[in-house]
Amino acid sequence: MADRRSEFVVSTEWLAKHLDAPDIVILDGSWHLPPTGRDGKSEYEEAHIAGAMFFDIDAISDEKSELPHMLPRPEKFASHMRKLGIGDGQKIIVYDQLGMFSAARVWWMFHVMGHEDVAILDGGLPKWVAEGRPVTQDIPQARDRHFTARRNAAMVADADDVTAHLKNGTAQVVDARSAERFAGKAPEPRPGLRSGHVPGACNLPFPTLLNEDKTLKSNAEIDAAFKEAGIDLDKPVVTMCGSGVTAAILSLGLEIIGRKPAGLYDGSWADWGVEGGRDIATD
Repeated sequence: MADRRSEFVVSTEWLAKHLDAPDIVILDGSWHLPPTGRDGKSEYEEAHIAGAMFFDIDAISDEKSELPHMLPRPEKFASHMRKLGIGDGQKIIVYDQLGMFSAARVWWMFHVMGHEDVAILDGGLPKWVAEGRPVTQDIPQARDRHFTARRNAAMVADADDVTAHLKNGTAQVVDARSAERFAGKAPEPRPGLRSGHVPGACNLPFPTLLNEDKTLKSNAEIDAAFKEAGIDLDKPVVTMCGSGVTAAILSLGLEIIGRKPAGLYDGSWADWGVEGGRDIATD
């Protein structure tokens, strides 16, 4: 089994030692489900790791799409990165306020846009704080830098791709939502969506890949989790979830164990599950 963990994940100990490194950029990529009533930016302003800038998943998105936080055009992404002071050649470290929830989405967005030197803080802000490491309310001043964005279309899937893959057997689809939502036994957190799943998809709730402290499980455990969910790791896999956020945790897990995902379904269930939309399954 290939081990690419060190490429994509850093420990709190590592970040503490490199906190002042000039080539490191830290991003708080926190995003919360609407029913929680939490606001990532407000909580960032109350407490964040020193030097961290806030990456707004909702703002850095395709404003013309009716779907939530869809990928923006490369030009818009590059413009936002310049304003955040992020430039070519820098190493980016992303964390979130839940430990491992939305940071992987930010990680995936950078990879789609051609910036591969980006890693996730294992355990995120909760682990950092639990270890007694300092946080601040000071918001750093960004200096515009040049950022090049080139979209890698192979990392993104849409509903037509998912339909074709399942019909032709060219890729498997794995859904990161809870088992209850996948089975249609629990309502969706967004109004106007049916309950259920894409016919033919497998279910692997993203917390299955995490320890109690929200750090990633071992490579062997991640490998086993995919296999227990019915995924053949020798074949291509497309990931999805409610709106393309936690699906990135599954994509991260695949990358860590040396399996290149066949794409992340960006619209995910927010696209597929709309009333009057495509066929769904429940079980």
